[in-house]
Amino acid sequence: MLISIPKYLILFALLYFNSTNAFAQISSVICGNLLNVETGLYDQNVLITFDPITENIIKIDINSNKKIDSKTIDLSEYFCLPGLIDMHTHISEDISNDLINFYTTTQEEQLKIGRVNAEKTLMAGFTTIRDLGVYIAWTDRKLKNEINAHKIPGPRMKISGFYLSIPGGGGDIDVPDYQGVVPDHIKRGITQGADNFEARAETLINGGVDQIKLIASGAVLAYGSVPGNPEMSPEEISAVVKVARQSNTKVIAHAHGALSIKQAIQSGVHSIEHASLIDEEGIQMAKEYGVALSMDIYNGDYINEYGIIEGWPEEFLRKNRETTDIQRENFSKAHKSGVKIVYGTDAGVYPHGNNAKQFKYMIKYGMTNIEAIQSATIHAAEVIGMLDQVGQIKKGFFADLIAVKENPMLNIQVLENIDVVIKGGRLYK
Repeated sequence: MLISIPKYLILFALLYFNSTNAFAQISSVICGNLLNVETGLYDQNVLITFDPITENIIKIDINSNKKIDSKTIDLSEYFCLPGLIDMHTHISEDISNDLINFYTTTQEEQLKIGRVNAEKTLMAGFTTIRDLGVYIAWTDRKLKNEINAHKIPGPRMKISGFYLSIPGGGGDIDVPDYQGVVPDHIKRGITQGADNFEARAETLINGGVDQIKLIASGAVLAYGSVPGNPEMSPEEISAVVKVARQSNTKVIAHAHGALSIKQAIQSGVHSIEHASLIDEEGIQMAKEYGVALSMDIYNGDYINEYGIIEGWPEEFLRKNRETTDIQRENFSKAHKSGVKIVYGTDAGVYPHGNNAKQFKYMIKYGMTNIEAIQSATIHAAEVIGMLDQVGQIKKGFFADLIAVKENPMLNIQVLENIDVVIKGGRLYK
């Protein structure tokens, strides 16, 4: 007997009863239309069978007419695709123009924020995220462990620990005229000199990070920091990369400015975040070195609108205006040049759960629907080293799947309202 969606909602209500790890474990799902994200084509009437122990897909039958047991979810009227991947989030942070909050918030308070945001992100269809930095160190590690233990609902997390940044740089919370005490944990990654950055990188690796996030250039939402200016030197970036390579750990560079982008690429980083002011030479270098770009081309509009309403510092709003349009122009140029672009939103700068709002911007600035979907599936999976685990619906991959009522190949905005979310063979929505 198939479980239709209305019946599943009843099942969900019965199962949930305030237990965060009580989401329904299912054995299989039948998809009326399953998107092959490599080709952009659909297979019809696909029966996908899961292993509840490994959380993997163990069998895929196309044009199936087999009898199905009572734990099978009927999605025969839906369009199914792999769970999405956001390559740039800050899951334990909420948008705020009051940076002093980071001085006064405890780790437990930030964990509570992170738990809420993790669920919002998962329910938005993002079953994997690359979380790129926390101000209170190891909040991300605690969240990751809770999610992996099924204590809370949330996406698979690739974590970065604390930021690496120079004093007064884009990763240093330095609030003018603040008279209170700045807690030590806010400054764990703030240092100067190649040797000191090496030591900080070793601390991160020993702490279990999946990648290291360094701040190569200035930032938009930081006092006194200029997005176009380099901050970490090539020697400092290279020192971090050297340490990271010893443990096969990837290094991710926040870099707006053209020079800092090229310095980071030459120093051996794996991806560039923002890339707002990238020039033609930088685009060609990214292509030559195989460095992916993660360009958050949606949130400039959000910052401008929300920031004006909330009275954000004019310095922040001005820098946002100076980088938003040119970043989008450079996104188009990089895409046309064949640079690998992955789906990264900087969620936390705008509300978690709205991660899919960037898709329509990627279409507007040059991508096709399938290219945008690939940026959040197979291309993202490759860049985070999970190409054989997530980003596709294949045997042996994690059973991460989402479904919508309309065809995202015709209307990408349907991904802003996901109807069904399955992660690891568990039905979450």
